[in-house]
This record gives sequence, C-alpha cells and structure tokens, in this order.
Amino acid sequence: MKRAWEIAGELYWNAKPVIRSEEEQTWTANLETTRFYDQILSLDWGSNVPGSGAPECIMAASIQALENRGYRVSDRGYALLEEGLKVHKKGDYVRLHEISAELRHELAQAEKDTASGYWNYKFYDSFEEYEKAVRFPEKKPVDISAPDFKDKLKGAWLSQMIGGAMGTMVEGYTSENLYEAFGEVGDYLREPNTYNDDITYELAFLEAFSRYGYKVTSKEIALAWAGYIPCGWSAEEIAIRNIKNGVFPPESATYRNPFSEWIGAQMKGGICGMAAPGDAHMAAKLAWADGEVAHANNGILGEVFNAVLTALAFTGGDTRSLVRQAIALIPEDSEYYSVVSFAWDCCEKYDDWHLALKDCQEKYKTYNWIHAYPNACCEVIALYYGNGDYSRTLHIVTMCGVDVDCNAGMIMPVLAIQQGMCIIPEKLIHPAFSELITYMRGMRKITLEELVDDTFNSISNAKKQEEEV
Repeated sequence: MKRAWEIAGELYWNAKPVIRSEEEQTWTANLETTRFYDQILSLDWGSNVPGSGAPECIMAASIQALENRGYRVSDRGYALLEEGLKVHKKGDYVRLHEISAELRHELAQAEKDTASGYWNYKFYDSFEEYEKAVRFPEKKPVDISAPDFKDKLKGAWLSQMIGGAMGTMVEGYTSENLYEAFGEVGDYLREPNTYNDDITYELAFLEAFSRYGYKVTSKEIALAWAGYIPCGWSAEEIAIRNIKNGVFPPESATYRNPFSEWIGAQMKGGICGMAAPGDAHMAAKLAWADGEVAHANNGILGEVFNAVLTALAFTGGDTRSLVRQAIALIPEDSEYYSVVSFAWDCCEKYDDWHLALKDCQEKYKTYNWIHAYPNACCEVIALYYGNGDYSRTLHIVTMCGVDVDCNAGMIMPVLAIQQGMCIIPEKLIHPAFSELITYMRGMRKITLEELVDDTFNSISNAKKQEEEV
C-alpha cells in the first residue's frame, strides 16, 4: 500500500505545467458555491415546508429545543437571534454568516438550568440502561412464510405512503387553523405523491439491515446515511455533517445538536418494528441503534415507542391494547413516559378527541411542532379514538395538526399490519403510490412491490442468519 507522501508526491513530481486561458481562471465556480451556501444559511433563518408551506425558523427553534432540554441560553444568544432575524430580512449575508457562527457558539456554551423540570427525569444513555428499566413481553412467533405476511408488509408501506401524502399537505399548522382553512379533511386536498424526506431514513436503515441483519450497528446505519442521503433537516442534517466529518454514533447525535429530542427518530421507528415482527425486544434494540445516529434519550425513546408498537401489531389484539403495551415499554422515570401516559390519560378523560388534544396542546405549548412530544400525543389520541377504524384514525391524526406526515406515516401502518391490505379504503389508494420517488443517491425510484420484496427478503435473511448462529 502506498504511503500518503508517495501519493501526494506522484501528483506533484509528475505534474506538467500548462497555461490556462482567462476563462479557465475565472471564479465562476466559487461564486456559485457562495450563492449555494448563502441559500442554505437563509433556510436556517426563514423557510417554508416544501409540502405544506408552513413557516419555519431553525435558528429560533434551536434555542427553543435547548431550553426544552433543560439548558439556559444566554442573553447574548437572544440578542444575536434578534439581530439575525433583522439581518436576514435585509439580505446582508456577510453579517448573517457572522451572526450564525456566533449564535451557534453561544448554543454550544449553554448552561444547565437546574430549575428546569427536565432534570427531574432519568436520562437514558444506552440501550442496556433502557433494557433494564422495562419488562419485555415474551416474543410471539410470526410465520413470515404465511401468505398474509407479505400482504401486511405491503399494507404497512402503502399506509405509510398514504399517511405521508395526507400529512405533507397540512403539516406545520395547528388543528384550529386547519379547521378554519379546510373544515373536516377526509380526503386528499390535492393530487397525492410520494415526495417525503422522512421515509429516506427508513430506506437507509433497510439497506444496512439487509447487509448485517439483527447485528446491525448504529455506525453501519450512519454510514448508510452518509452514502445514500445527501442532506437532511434539523437533527438529521447536523448528524449527517458530523458523520461525514468522522464523528460516529452516539456522538454524531449529541455533538452540537440541539435537536436530539425532536421527532426525527420517532418518525422512523416503523421499519424497525417491521424488521422484528412479534419481537418487541428486538424492535426496541434496532430502534435504539437507528435512533442514536441523530438523537438521544427521549428522542430515541420516541423511536422505540413506534418500533414496539409496530412489532406488536403483528401479534393481533385491539388497537388500544397495543398502545397500552407500547407505553408500558417506556421507562416510567423517563420524561417521554410522562408524555405518552399524559396523552393516554386525556383520552380516558374525554369522549371527544378535540378536548384531549386541547389539554395536550396546553401542556406542551412551549415545544416546537417538530418536537417528539406534541406529535407523540397526536399518535396516542388518533389511535385511541380511531380504535382500529382506518378512515377515522387517519382523519383524527390529520386534523390534530403539527408534524402530520410523520405521525400518520407511523400509526397508519399499525392498522394495516393488524388487518392487512383489506382495511385500506379503495379511495385512498392512488396510482402515485405504486412508485416511491426519493432524493437519495442510487435509489431515486423504487416501486412499492420492490420495497415490499426488499423488506421481506431482508427479514428472511436476517432470521436465517440468526438461526445459523
């Protein structure tokens, strides 16, 4: 193997002098790069969600997210935020880049707020720590060779596309404003499509899982992210940058990442549950490995919640009992448990789901609409009041608002796994769902049938590897 000095030396000693034309000497490429980075930075200070047009400000949200996690941002940080918002409107990118660097430095220096209720709960650092805190149900065998197993997988992926399509049209708004704008939403507001960034992370997990099976590690999942996913948002974008700089999990999730308890992990637990049908313990283990790529503590517990919910759906039972089982697999001394159990108690308290939602909105009003907590509440509410009815569940989770595509994309597959493709109303099955279109490298398009086959084959191969061991 050649040494680095030899490779660099060959380039230098073998280089032949040339005279470049004036055109070749220009800075055109550099100017294009400048515009690109200015546009990327601009998105941090003010953007609109591609699917719904909802407004966002990541820089303000980063302070909000840190404060939700029990840290105190300095007055200097707030002054920079205020100035940055003004400078962004003026389009002064010289100053905006300076302010952004300064603000991120302030966020990295944020001090622990000992008065925050966040610190009253246990912080879970590892799967082993989490594993000791709960009692898993006995693994129930699921016959993956049975004719209905593939049908359930197909129903799950199709339901995720349906939920994602419905949700991308309305995400980022309150329930009240959705009612004011659209009334009761029971069908697509426009022609649906499969453009959704959430599912890309599940595809990356599936790619890593197909190679390594149940022994897949967070580092192997992280490398799949680096290879397949060009860019992300909030926690995922920071993690991708960290990974590309050689910072691997769990540090990729925690290094200068204020969004480590946002919805990003929670929105992709479904694939971990599909990969471990009937096995809540394995589903949780896979979810932890996947979650710690970009998230920590309560952020990962959100993915565990959806993973075990999906895995248990293969074993039957009514929807409400599944939700109760999933809640029971969250440590009672964690803040995430306080959230999902609060949502459940609200459901038990009221006959009208709107009243349950209102209590949850008030309880978690200081959290961003992309945070795991308000969205976990919406999942619980929709599953509880929908009570196994596909159309009603989809309607409720849509009208709850917040990050609808993430929530609908996780809970609708649960119902399809329970009952198969037959539960999905024909009017919701659009021709667009026959093919998934992504922005991933090497995976721009994949048909629904290919996705189902890939999932089935990955599970089958993983089980064979496990049996051989």
